[in-house]
Amino acid sequence: MADSLRRLVGAESGRVLQEKLESWYRDYEINSCDQNLNRCCEIIELNSGIQGQLFTILNETAQKGGHYAGVETIKTRLLPWLGTCFSCATSGRLFETNLSLTQDSIERERQLRDLASSQTLQLQELQEELTSTRLQLTHVEQELARSRSPSPRRSGNRSPSPPCLRSCSPGRARRTNASRRACLVARFGDIYAQERLDAETLLRTYISDMEMVQRIIFIAAVESFHAAKMAYRQFKVRVRETLSLGHSGPESLEDTVLDYIVRHEDLYDVQASVNEVIRSMNINPKISFPPEIDFIVISTLIRELCRVAFSMQTLIPPLDIAFGTDGELFSETKYHRSFDSDFTAALVAYHVWPALMENDVVIVKGEAVTKRGALWSCRSRSRSRSRSRSRSTSPLLSHRLSRSRSPSPMRSGSPSKWGC
Repeated sequence: MADSLRRLVGAESGRVLQEKLESWYRDYEINSCDQNLNRCCEIIELNSGIQGQLFTILNETAQKGGHYAGVETIKTRLLPWLGTCFSCATSGRLFETNLSLTQDSIERERQLRDLASSQTLQLQELQEELTSTRLQLTHVEQELARSRSPSPRRSGNRSPSPPCLRSCSPGRARRTNASRRACLVARFGDIYAQERLDAETLLRTYISDMEMVQRIIFIAAVESFHAAKMAYRQFKVRVRETLSLGHSGPESLEDTVLDYIVRHEDLYDVQASVNEVIRSMNINPKISFPPEIDFIVISTLIRELCRVAFSMQTLIPPLDIAFGTDGELFSETKYHRSFDSDFTAALVAYHVWPALMENDVVIVKGEAVTKRGALWSCRSRSRSRSRSRSRSTSPLLSHRLSRSRSPSPMRSGSPSKWGC
């Protein structure tokens, strides 16, 4: 048996068979029908010779094994193969069919694995939603039980009521923090691109000095953020005092307060903040205006800035604008230079738009004008505008100042909430 196997290996019949197959494949398209048939018969004869030698080796090996050795192997492997190869004329097609079935089976298994993984993810999402719904139901039941029991009511101006009808799920403000932050940052940029330019165009009809127009808009933005932050602190104090009377939910009191403010931002009295901004601008010595107009003409810009600034205080961490003063050293990380700036100057003459900050990190750059001798010119303009403002005051301004001294009536309705 070993000699027969050694002769088969030495003859290199398998290598010759492979070379003849490759040669036939290269010349198949240019050969005639007879040539291709002759090549095929030649390869069949060579293959038959190899098979004959292999059957000889198989016979010798079986004889050395005795009467019963190798019987199972012949039954399970040789005989089925012989029946398939010699009784079926289309053995090549059968092989291709088996291969196709195998590939289909693998593809079905992959699809089943993908379906199982997707169903697992859907099940996890449903379980999380079910848990949140259960917590919300428990919270509502607690609120209903407290509302049925008699309790003293607190008196105060615009004190928000506990969230019985419009309750929200625990931690809603934290879960939506990232999306609300992205929306507010985008809105801040939209105000710079749209409402700021509209206010600038409107002011130019009354004020010919472009620098004064840009100063007015910048101070309006600064005062709007300041007024909105003060209103947010007061609103948060009132909400905390009200909710602390019956708080017993699974979340902390601070999270409950934050969720309530986020859900009820329409209770923010934005008009009161607008009035406060206009009052502050009227007494600001850095800006001036003709006697026949008032800063109320840019109330649309102020209102949108107050709304965005108030909503930014509900973020974790909150967003704020950068502090800027005339004559400060220009910072490339905080501001862009305006097109009419002196690009060789190191000091800021005045600001056009504030930068947006998050934990002392700039996330949206502002705009500033740089000029040489900015610090001296800023001081001289400040003194001249203070003298001119003290000499004349518009009738509309004096009326608004007198009205701001008296307490404002309670707001009859809530303004429309800006949504992103």
